[in-house]
Amino acid sequence: MTEVASIGAAVIGTGFIGTVHVQALRRLGVQLRGVLGSSPERGAERAAAIGVPHAYASLDDLLADDSVDVVHVTSPNHAHYPQVKAILAAGKHVICEKPLAMTSAQSAEMVGIARASGKVAAVCYNIRFYPLNQQARGMVEAGEIGDIRFVSGHYHQDWLAKPTDWNWRLQSGMGGALRSVGDIGTHWIDLTSFITGLRAEAVMAELATFLPERARPVGPVETFSSAAGATETVPIDTDDAAMILLRYPNGARGVMSTSQVNMGRKNSLQWDIAGAGASLAWDSETPDHLFVGHRDRANETLMRDFTLMNARGVAAASLPPGHVEGFADSFFNFFRAVYADVAAGGRQDGSTWASFEDGHYEMQLCDAVLRSAREGRWVRLDEV
Repeated sequence: MTEVASIGAAVIGTGFIGTVHVQALRRLGVQLRGVLGSSPERGAERAAAIGVPHAYASLDDLLADDSVDVVHVTSPNHAHYPQVKAILAAGKHVICEKPLAMTSAQSAEMVGIARASGKVAAVCYNIRFYPLNQQARGMVEAGEIGDIRFVSGHYHQDWLAKPTDWNWRLQSGMGGALRSVGDIGTHWIDLTSFITGLRAEAVMAELATFLPERARPVGPVETFSSAAGATETVPIDTDDAAMILLRYPNGARGVMSTSQVNMGRKNSLQWDIAGAGASLAWDSETPDHLFVGHRDRANETLMRDFTLMNARGVAAASLPPGHVEGFADSFFNFFRAVYADVAAGGRQDGSTWASFEDGHYEMQLCDAVLRSAREGRWVRLDEV
């Protein structure tokens, strides 16, 4: 088995998420060979700023580097499809940010290419790797809450709440036709599907764009940062918020909302899963606590503690009890799991990271949401 420390990696994208990937790889001990920016100049500037030894001039330059075994794709959504295909064709493993592609037709093709390649191909649904989400998956698998009946929750943020807020995700040509659903809603969909073991079979959706025009800065803007200087007014055709009803094959129902305009909600992902015997709930802003609800005895709050958790939860934890594991830790836990499989030569039994098949399901759901919102009806995923 290959040692993780001998594996070489490169990161495409040098913005907020690309930098998070770089930091987690350093913590894991992977050999970071270099980064690829949106231009050679931008790449060199950011590489120097974050202490990366090399900036590639192009994707071809990166793929020609035989010391790179795994490529992380953190570029804008429209670039995922061509970049991932090139990476797999070059014989390298890939970890791709979500959403996997722009459409389910693209993601279906990517699934086939990944399977044929024999390489590890993961989608970056890091929220699975907060330890208590793994704990919840283990509890559902063990039958501790009974048959799933109702799944509810939301993913709300406020970083695009003002007309002067700007990011490339606002543009459908770069981020896709869905924004709040594609960018953060897919996290909620993936996470609840992972925990429950259920995939929605039909959706009913309504989309809302509260800010039809925004002020776009003339220069570049990094995610979650504020722009300054000259701007131009541009029309917006992506969703600020969404409301989605879900039907599951076992008869369960679900309801969720997404928003990037809820003032004061910085990064609030909440899910609540009601089973026939008990319920579970979790909030990303208090990630070290899991609610366990009962009818005939006192409710419980499980604090992340490896002495009290099941095997799945313990495997994902990396810090002692009382030392909160947060956003950056979820990437470390996720990469640790993926790189263990890279070292082993492929995905191992029991691995819980999101595959390209999982990413394709999320794209099917997004396409169904779009059709439902446009046609005002329930849409089955098998229609798309």
